[in-house]
Amino acid sequence: MSELPYDPDAGPAPSTTHLVLIPSFNPGPAVFDTVRAARAAWAPVWVVVDGSTDGSAEGRADWARADPRLHLIVLPRNQGKGAAVLAGLDAASAAGFTHALTMDSDGQHPADRIADFMECSRRRSEAMILGNPVFAADAPQLRVQGRKVSNAWARLETFGAGIGDSLYGFRVYPIEALRAVMRGQRWMRRFDFDPEAVVRLSWAGVPAVNLPAPVRYLRPEEGGVSHFRYLRDNTLLSWMHLRLVLGFLARIPLLLSRRIVRSSRR
Repeated sequence: MSELPYDPDAGPAPSTTHLVLIPSFNPGPAVFDTVRAARAAWAPVWVVVDGSTDGSAEGRADWARADPRLHLIVLPRNQGKGAAVLAGLDAASAAGFTHALTMDSDGQHPADRIADFMECSRRRSEAMILGNPVFAADAPQLRVQGRKVSNAWARLETFGAGIGDSLYGFRVYPIEALRAVMRGQRWMRRFDFDPEAVVRLSWAGVPAVNLPAPVRYLRPEEGGVSHFRYLRDNTLLSWMHLRLVLGFLARIPLLLSRRIVRSSRR
């Protein structure tokens, strides 16, 4: 991996405000295509290796040494997606960045939509720019239908604040708003990160802008890797929604007043 499979000086000029942030845990070979595509579409790209043990970090380290627009953060042990994102946000904030587009490392998210999402974020810097997944015909129906449950809960918990999809992790976040939300409580560190982030940011007054983005589910023979564990992660999500419903009940007056204000402006 000593030679880059792309020109590190090609593509857009590096942004000083917006970066791509890719949390990564044992993603398999698909991560190299993901990083390559992200770097072709944007600079800089930061990868947070969340205690990977599959050897993929070594190849990415070679790339990062050869490409000044690719930055690698290596966590010593696996801490979960949310914790990896937070580590990246903290470092990005210290470096002066204001917004981060998160995308998964396993090839599901569309790198060719990065520039459009970043441009939208530049126009609406106060907002979170959320991917609204566009599924192909061969997408697993269990996952397509199952996310509708989480989306219904998120709409309830935010009093219909405009969140299109609560689970799709292809998003642009205002860094300081998300850091404040995460530092304010102990959750959002694992698989519960994506849905809880949008709900709590909505509670904090961060508006949502929804943009369509294709999602691709890779089969194992295509290099697809899934770390979802049905019992463990559904239990985590159930506990998360219980917390959020209780938080929603305490915030009903505030959320209701915001909804009235939004309606009056239409």
